[in-house]
Amino acid sequence: MNDNQLLRYSRHILLPSIAYEGQESLTKSHALIVGAGGLGSPAALYMAAGGVGTLTICDFDEVDLTNLQRQIIHTTLSVGMNKAASAQQTIKAINPEVVVNTVQEKSTEASMSALIRAADVVLDCSDNFATRYALNRLCHQFKKPLVSGAAIGFEGQVTVFDFRHQTSPCYHCLFPDDGTDSEMRCSENGVFAPLVGMIGTAQAAEAMKLLMNIGTSLEGRLLLLDALTMEWRTIRLSQDQKCPVCGTH
Repeated sequence: MNDNQLLRYSRHILLPSIAYEGQESLTKSHALIVGAGGLGSPAALYMAAGGVGTLTICDFDEVDLTNLQRQIIHTTLSVGMNKAASAQQTIKAINPEVVVNTVQEKSTEASMSALIRAADVVLDCSDNFATRYALNRLCHQFKKPLVSGAAIGFEGQVTVFDFRHQTSPCYHCLFPDDGTDSEMRCSENGVFAPLVGMIGTAQAAEAMKLLMNIGTSLEGRLLLLDALTMEWRTIRLSQDQKCPVCGTH
């Protein structure tokens, strides 16, 4: 790390669990963030500010005025701009030390496979089941840790599927794909603005811990938040042996 980085990240380096070695691990790491919306915004901001060396941000959508209630990486001037490009612009103003790659078109399975192989950790900040199932399957295939978050209304959840471990459950274990379309979207059901910040920030924390190999991750635990009562609950998760993705069949 150079002198500017040592000063910029000094409050991290002061933490015994991180120290110089942990921060250096972050600066050499590569995180893939899928979705630059409500969850991806705070996740990307904190990972960039905290010194993750390379971020690849995927989003083919454009910033809309309705996004600005919660998608804090974008500004009014970003309306009409691609979300990944808008996120890149904001991050560069916060921390020019970070390399930000953008993917501004819909990814094919081949292109997403290449992105996942190149990353050290993947953050699922998407808003639809099709993307979540695809990321889950590909991260399992390439043995990459996946930090999964979701939020709707006043309720949110976050967990880690660490596919470097054979016994890790996966997203399909938690929500089996039965072919039905039962997903809820913010545009139809609404979402409490601070909720996505809390879940997205938790995703950033889990991803950075994984990159530094510190603490205990949420692997095997689903953290649930009810923002109306401000209560957190933890549900234990286990691998479904019959899961078509990660099970032993």
